[in-house]
Amino acid sequence: MPPIHFTFSSTFMLALTGLAMNRSHLLSALICLEGMMLSLFIAISLWSTTMLSPTCSPTPMILLTFSACEASLGLALLVATARTHGSDTLKNLNLLQC
Repeated sequence: MPPIHFTFSSTFMLALTGLAMNRSHLLSALICLEGMMLSLFIAISLWSTTMLSPTCSPTPMILLTFSACEASLGLALLVATARTHGSDTLKNLNLLQC
């Protein structure tokens, strides 16, 4: 495995591990998701530049657009839960509690 592939796969796995292990606050989960999306964006943009195909060039921009939409939705959810529940801890977000 080339070092560049190892670097991007390890950053993705590190963000995935952070998402799986650190489940105390919603903001930390959103930061881990954003890290995963950014590592995917960089990997796909490097892949599309090496392919030199015009059909692969808009793919990183579409992924970056989805990442920005995901970040804005996550921050809106963070603000809404902080206003209604008083904090951003994930244990307060149990849907079975009324």
